[in-house]
Amino acid sequence: MEIRPIGIVRSCFGGKFAVPRQPGLCPSAWGELVFEPEFRRPEALRGIEGFSHLWLIFGFHLTADAGWHPTVRPPRLGGNERVGVFASRSTFRPNGLGLSLVRLEGSEAREKEGTVLLLGGLDLVDGTPVFDVKPYLPYAEAPAGALGGFAGDEPRRLAVSTAGAAGFDRLPERSRRVIVEALALDPRPPAGRAEAGRVHGAGLCGREVKFRVVDGVCELLSVEPATGAGLEDRSPGSELNT
Repeated sequence: MEIRPIGIVRSCFGGKFAVPRQPGLCPSAWGELVFEPEFRRPEALRGIEGFSHLWLIFGFHLTADAGWHPTVRPPRLGGNERVGVFASRSTFRPNGLGLSLVRLEGSEAREKEGTVLLLGGLDLVDGTPVFDVKPYLPYAEAPAGALGGFAGDEPRRLAVSTAGAAGFDRLPERSRRVIVEALALDPRPPAGRAEAGRVHGAGLCGREVKFRVVDGVCELLSVEPATGAGLEDRSPGSELNT
């Protein structure tokens, strides 16, 4: 079986650092699915507007060359305990495929790109290839009493301080929400969380975001324009659109 991408995701996450580790954890996150030319047929999307959420089958393109590992160390276990790769959502899989549930916020017809799907709550880095789209069915895919194993509880969130962060107040509201939601999830790798006060950078919403964590509080230090730092907010009413 040979598969090829049907489209590519453009998203507010410019790099894998600070991307939420599961969909829905950063509800304000946005992105869009741009289809490849051969799949830009309106009839292929007929009826999709009736669904609130979609499953995206995608490729872990940034780690594809690393191969697969039979055991991995999930961040939820502190990066110290190993579990089987098939008991995880690790990127280091035999076929490098991922599955993500995203919110469908609408569609937009564009002259050069055809119909583009507008997405929310996603956990995909900018440039992610998508191999298929399937509608989410609540009656079949939200079973009562489901168990989450070692990741059964929501991750702990940090308090985020934006006081004094240069450039933050000038961002559109949704960009500000994405930055706060992403940083609250503590994107630092487990091994680096003992380094209190270390300055980190992440590409979010078309900006290079600098932050540090001190005494359990994530301090946003600065927000500067940066090339390749993710899709900017181009929604109506944002200052980037004026």
